[in-house]
Amino acid sequence: MSHPEQHGGRWRPRLDRPALVALVVGLVGVGYRLVLTLYTVPVSNSDEATFGLAALHIGQGRERPVFLYGQHYMGMLESYLAAPLLAVAGPSWPVLRLPMLALYAVFLYLVYRLTRRLYTPWFAVLVVGLLALGPERVVRDQLTVVGGRPEVKPAVLLMLLITVGLAAGTVRHRRLAVTLFGLLVGLAAWSDWLILPYLAVAGLALVWAVRRELLGWSGLLLVAGVVAGVAPMIVDNLRAGPGEDSLTVFREVSTKAGPLPPWSDRISGGLLEGVPLAHGLCPVDGCGRWQQWFGVVYPVLLVAAAALALLAYRRAAGAPRGTQAAGPDGQGAGPGTQPGGTPRGARVGPVVQLALVVGAALTLLSYVRSPLAATSPLDNARYLSVLQLSLPAVLWPLWVAALACWRGTVGALGRLAGALATAVLAALAATTLVVTVLFATTGTAASRTEERQARELAAALRADGPHEVYGDYWTCNRLIFNTDESVVCGVLDGDLSPGQNRYRPYWRQVGRAARPGYVVEVDSPMDRRLRRLLADRPDAAPVREVGGYRVYHPDTPVRPWR
Repeated sequence: MSHPEQHGGRWRPRLDRPALVALVVGLVGVGYRLVLTLYTVPVSNSDEATFGLAALHIGQGRERPVFLYGQHYMGMLESYLAAPLLAVAGPSWPVLRLPMLALYAVFLYLVYRLTRRLYTPWFAVLVVGLLALGPERVVRDQLTVVGGRPEVKPAVLLMLLITVGLAAGTVRHRRLAVTLFGLLVGLAAWSDWLILPYLAVAGLALVWAVRRELLGWSGLLLVAGVVAGVAPMIVDNLRAGPGEDSLTVFREVSTKAGPLPPWSDRISGGLLEGVPLAHGLCPVDGCGRWQQWFGVVYPVLLVAAAALALLAYRRAAGAPRGTQAAGPDGQGAGPGTQPGGTPRGARVGPVVQLALVVGAALTLLSYVRSPLAATSPLDNARYLSVLQLSLPAVLWPLWVAALACWRGTVGALGRLAGALATAVLAALAATTLVVTVLFATTGTAASRTEERQARELAAALRADGPHEVYGDYWTCNRLIFNTDESVVCGVLDGDLSPGQNRYRPYWRQVGRAARPGYVVEVDSPMDRRLRRLLADRPDAAPVREVGGYRVYHPDTPVRPWR
């Protein structure tokens, strides 16, 4: 990756060409997302505002939440990361999202390091280039503070790099590395359970790499690290009442989706919509027929990647100790094949490759088991964003075939397969680039308009009141965050009955107000129902319309659920 170079008596690393190209491409990807962050694109919402409010409370020392307010299964690590920044700067969407941008930069760096060690340098550049792109569905998962995915992906990559280093003998402080591995497992499990398939395969890879060491102090330190990372969840569950523990709540949420659609519908929704959306090949409103091709070839690529990993393992197992197996570009395939490496170091690369394949397969299987894969694939494709971890393994068969074709080392059938692989890689890059450019140039206007209207509403209520209001779920917590809690909102459903109030003190405060107001979207079901309810009253007219909302402020309280 780098070579030492002497300057004035000091040695400084000098990046080789692939590393330099990857650095430039990565900086472009980070810069692109920084601009989106400064403009609050993608648009904020009340889910993200709940994390922001928790960060404010943490920074002020008012709360120490373990799970998202109103839940018992999604950790609040993102709120703790943002809390110091919000404590200094106050409520701000760009400030709230800055830790997510930093996590994305770490993700790019780690995916480059891991891909380079498992495969080849220029292939790692290709992977970084694809991950630097991103339309709305992709950057929403990377930048918005809605729990889990931005932090668990770097954690898994670092765990796999630790495994590679331990097996290859390049890690000096081995017990410390094992402890860090365990801590990352615990933190990731607390933060987001969607990452469990990858945690399982990463754990198996570690056991394979250092199983003898784990029988001693290293094993105890690994367990201690896991317990330390997941400790907040353990403590909260020990204190939880009957039916409020994480497993029970998560099971109830997972079974509320209704009867299972046919397997064919769920597989179609998962592969043809979910996989292309998660990899940035489609706009946020869905995939066209011509964009669904990647979902069709994805299972084939997984099988091919598994076959290549098994073949590489057999070759490494049969190679004499101290030899270096050449990769497709003539370079070593990573630390596992370096001269003088340990026997396990020679085979750890294929093992980690196989772990990435199995992690993707288990994640896909878990997703298509849910009815949401068929009934609402667009809204739930976010659950497949962790598949980006396996992008190097998935694309590796294409790279191998394309490189062999262009070098002329295969026959006519191999050249045909290589030409097809080259076309697939080119189509993947071109499609992702086109969708990203379309989003960056024409797809941000709606988000910026909605964000401006939300700020106008917050400024109007903060200045002139009312300061205790009722509204729908997607209005309330965003309004509270935008006003730094100077306006408090209680959540109602469309029929004006109490809704999902994640932070109960807000609901109680509005309930005690002598003259609460209503903030509703113009001509929404809640707006029409409220106008009918107030039709015979002299104060029925809205106080004003601001940013697409109507603000009602009756002289006497209106609480029909009482």
